[in-house]
Amino acid sequence: MIRFGIIGTNWITERFIKAAKETEDFKLNAVYSRTEKRAKEFADQYNASHIYTDINFMAKSSEIDAVYIASPNSLHCEQAITMMNHGKHVLCEKPIASNTSELKKMITAAKENNVLLMEALKTTFLPNFTAVKDHLHKIGKVRRYFSSYCQYSSRYDAYKVGTVLNAFNPTFSNGSLMDIGIYCVYPMVVLFGKPQFIKATGTMLESGIDGQGSLLIQYEEMEAAVLYSKISNSYLPTEIQGENGSILIDQINTPEKVEIRYKDGSIENITIFQKQDSMYYEVKEFIELIKNGKVESPINSYAHSLEVMEILDEARKQMNLVFPADLVE
Repeated sequence: MIRFGIIGTNWITERFIKAAKETEDFKLNAVYSRTEKRAKEFADQYNASHIYTDINFMAKSSEIDAVYIASPNSLHCEQAITMMNHGKHVLCEKPIASNTSELKKMITAAKENNVLLMEALKTTFLPNFTAVKDHLHKIGKVRRYFSSYCQYSSRYDAYKVGTVLNAFNPTFSNGSLMDIGIYCVYPMVVLFGKPQFIKATGTMLESGIDGQGSLLIQYEEMEAAVLYSKISNSYLPTEIQGENGSILIDQINTPEKVEIRYKDGSIENITIFQKQDSMYYEVKEFIELIKNGKVESPINSYAHSLEVMEILDEARKQMNLVFPADLVE
């Protein structure tokens, strides 16, 4: 049994707990929140026996083996390192850090303390993403990766009437690229590796955050196009185009229907059944790695997370999207 603490008491944490309870070896033991009232409410709701309002006290606790971090992006690095320096394994929500510099510090801490650090980007653990990898050879030489994830944010309505919530506040290393675009970029890196160069454009909002953006990405023998937005919706699938056919993925964040359309007109359905709680698979992977004494995921590896973060950094540089975290030496 792996005893978990959670940092962050929001909707994504609630989804995490629901999915994690489907695994055999998950136990929620502790909750951290900035206020005792909120920590107690959340702990009571999910039957956690310990609450903390001080990260350092939580890190020193003998009641937890691992933590799930779902705080604002700008806090991930400091909180993760604090936990790892006290021997705790860390599953950290995407994006794992504000920038490459922070991520490198986190990886160093993980290695020095011989603990597991893993980015909680769920797509790459899903059975239907595995199906894409397993069948990729069928479409021949890949020539293009096209991915669109545009989801109008409920928080954008508040923004338009003058309330800037965390999702649209650069202080928290947030925005469309970090929150939505990463879902398109991470699977691309897992499938095809590090690109040669990228060209990025974005629509900047007055708060200093990108509302939407596009990436044109060049590989040696293929190219990629990524579209993402928090201020409009899109209903386009992700498509991997090969010389013999294309793989269509209904939604890149949570693939539920995957098929191959061959150039002769035939269609092959390669969809695999997967649990409704899609976060289950990342939790299962994380717990199994700990139980087997592994300190790095072969799927959401350090190399993959670093390559993704380098792409995000370069894209933000080209869009002139700067976070306070970027200004820290």
